[in-house]
Amino acid sequence: METVVHPTAIVHPRAQLSEGVQVGPYSIVGENVSIGKGTKIGSSVLLEGWVKIGRNCIIQKGVVIGTPAQDVRYKGERSFVEIGDGNIIREYVTIHRGTKKDSATRIGNSNFIMAYSHIAHNCWIGDGVVIANVGTLAGYVRVEDKVVIGGLSAVHQYVRIGAYSIIGGCSKVIKDIPPYTKADGHPTTLWGLNTVGLRRANFPLSTRNSLKRAYKILFRSNLNTHQALKRIKNELEGISEIDYLCNFIQNSKRGICKEKLK
Repeated sequence: METVVHPTAIVHPRAQLSEGVQVGPYSIVGENVSIGKGTKIGSSVLLEGWVKIGRNCIIQKGVVIGTPAQDVRYKGERSFVEIGDGNIIREYVTIHRGTKKDSATRIGNSNFIMAYSHIAHNCWIGDGVVIANVGTLAGYVRVEDKVVIGGLSAVHQYVRIGAYSIIGGCSKVIKDIPPYTKADGHPTTLWGLNTVGLRRANFPLSTRNSLKRAYKILFRSNLNTHQALKRIKNELEGISEIDYLCNFIQNSKRGICKEKLK
C-alpha cells in the first residue's frame, strides 16, 4: 500500500504517516500528528496539535481535529486527541484536544460521526457510536458503546450516556442517560427501554425481559432510587447488564434523566 500525499497538501516533515495513508488536496498535517495504516484524509482537513489517528479511518472534507480547547482556562499546554481504528468522520466535524496539561479527548473504534458535529475537550467516546448531523458534545462528556445521538442534539458538559441508549433528534441533554434506554425532548426525558436497539444487537430475550423489569422498578414504581436499586439487586441478581445499569445509576454525578410523565 502506497502512501499518497496530494501536491497541494502541507505535511510537516516530522508528522508520522503510516503505510497506505492518503492525504487530499489542501489538507494540513501538523508536526505532532500520527496517522495509522490505510487512513484516508480528504480535502481541506486540518490536523494540528498532538493528534493520534488509528487505522482505516475515513476523514472527509473540512474536518478539524486537534485545535485548542474552547475553554477560557486553557493556556496552551500540551494536550491530545486520540482516535482509534475504523472511524468515519464526515464533513466539517470539529474535535478539540484536552484542556488540562497532558489530558486527552478520546474516541474509540468504528464510530460514525456525521457532518458538522462537534466533540469538545476531554470527551470520551467508546466504540460503535453514531452521532448524527450537528450533534454537539460539551466538555468532559462520556458516551459509552453503541449509543446513537440524534441530529441537532446538544449534550451538557460532564453528562454520561450509557451503552446501547438512543437519544432523539433536537434533544437537550442535561442529565445522565441510563444504558439501554431511549430519551428525547427539551430537556430530555426517558421514553422507555431501547427495545428495538437491544433486539438488533442480539441481546437474549431473557436479558431484555430482565432489563424491562429493572426499568419498571426504577422509573414506574413508588420507590426512591436507593430502594429501587436494592429491590433490583435482590430480584435480578447475577445478570451483568443489570449490574452495569445499577452501577451506572449509583455512580451518576449529574443525576439521572427522569421518565416522561404520562
